[in-house]
Amino acid sequence: MIKKSLISLMYEAASIQRWNDHIRPWTGFTELDKQAHKMFYAYVLAKCEGESVNMIKLIEGGIFEFFHRIVLTDIKPPIYHKLVKEKGFQIDNWVLSELEEHMDGIGGGFFERMKKYYLDKDYASLEKQILKAAHYHASNWEFKIIYPMNPQTFGIEQVKTEMAQGLAACDTFHGFRYFAGSKYLQEFLSLIGKLRYQQRWAKAVRMPETFVMGHMLVVAILSYFMSLELDNPCRKRLENNFFSGLFHDLPEVLTRDIVSPVKNSVKGLDSIISEIEDEQMREVIYPLLPPAWHREIEYYTQNEFDSKIIDDGEINMVTSDLINEKYNEDKYNPIDGQIIRGCDHLSAYIEAYMSLSYGIKSEQMQSGYDHLKGKYKDKVIGGINFGELFDYFVL
Repeated sequence: MIKKSLISLMYEAASIQRWNDHIRPWTGFTELDKQAHKMFYAYVLAKCEGESVNMIKLIEGGIFEFFHRIVLTDIKPPIYHKLVKEKGFQIDNWVLSELEEHMDGIGGGFFERMKKYYLDKDYASLEKQILKAAHYHASNWEFKIIYPMNPQTFGIEQVKTEMAQGLAACDTFHGFRYFAGSKYLQEFLSLIGKLRYQQRWAKAVRMPETFVMGHMLVVAILSYFMSLELDNPCRKRLENNFFSGLFHDLPEVLTRDIVSPVKNSVKGLDSIISEIEDEQMREVIYPLLPPAWHREIEYYTQNEFDSKIIDDGEINMVTSDLINEKYNEDKYNPIDGQIIRGCDHLSAYIEAYMSLSYGIKSEQMQSGYDHLKGKYKDKVIGGINFGELFDYFVL
C-alpha cells in the first residue's frame, strides 16, 4: 500500500513556486501544476507519434520525473540542467536513494522500473524524448506569459534563447513535427492551461492553495498507484485509470468548478450540469482534436466516476469488483471510475487536512473534512482499502 510520506511528497510540489525571481501575473505557477500540464502535452505528443509509444512507460516516466524534480526542489532550471548534464549519474543515484524508503509500499515492481529508467539510458528512449518535449512546451507556455511582464529583468533574453534552443533540440521524433504544425492541438493545450489558475475550494482561505490542474495530476497518480495494488491489472486498465484521472475535471475549463453542494441543491441539477458539460465539450474541445481521438476523450470524461468496460463496441457500466472478476483484460478496455472517485475524494480530503493542520480553518473546510472522513471509514473499493488511506490523515 502506498505510504503516507509519498502522498505528502506529492503535495510538496503545490508549494514550490516557479519563476520566483520574476514578476508573475498570479500565484498559480507551481511545480505541481507545471508537471500536470506537462503530462497533458505528453499525452498529445504521444498520440501524434502513434502506436510506437508505450503508454505505460510514458505514464511511469512522467511520474518518475515528477518525484525526481520534487527531491531537487528549488534549484533554478539552468543550474538543474547543468548539474544533470555534468553529474547526472551521481545525482540520479542520490535521488533514488532519497525516494526508496517512500516508494517501497508501491507494488508491481514500480521502483525497480524507476531505477531502470534513470540508470539504463536505452530504457524507454522514445518515451523520454516525448517527456522532454512535453517539459519544454509546458515551460514555454509559462514563459510566454512571464516574458511580457519582465522585459527588463536581467538574463530574460538568455532564458528566451535557451527556451527556443531547448524546444528545437526536441525535434527528434515524428510526432513533435506533427504537433508543431497543428494550430488546433496547440490551442487545445493552451485552453487546458487555464486550469492552472482555477483555484480549488475557491470560497475558503487555506494553505497551500491548489489549483484544478495540479489536483488532476494527483488524482491520476493516486489512481495509477491504486491500480498497481490490484491483482495483475491488465495494461489498458493501468493506462485508462491514469488518463481518466488526469482528464476527469477537463470540462471545468469550460464551466469552472461547480461545487458539490450546488450540484446537490436541486434535484436533477447534477444531470443538467452534465448535459451542459457534454454540450460544451462537443462545441469547444472536440473541434480542436482529431476526430479519431474523440471517442477516447469522451470515454475518459463522460460518467468519469463510473467503472466501465467496452464489450462488442458498447460501453457498459459495471463495478470495479466485477472488473476484477470478469473484465480485467485489454480487450474490454476497463476503467475503474469508482477507484478514481475514491482518489478524487482522497485528494480533496488531504487538501482540507493540510489546511486544517496548518491552523487555517473555515466552516466549509471543516465540514468537507468531516464528511469525507465519515464517508470513507472502513471503505473498500475494488479490493483497495480506502479507509486505511484516509486514516493516514487524521487530525
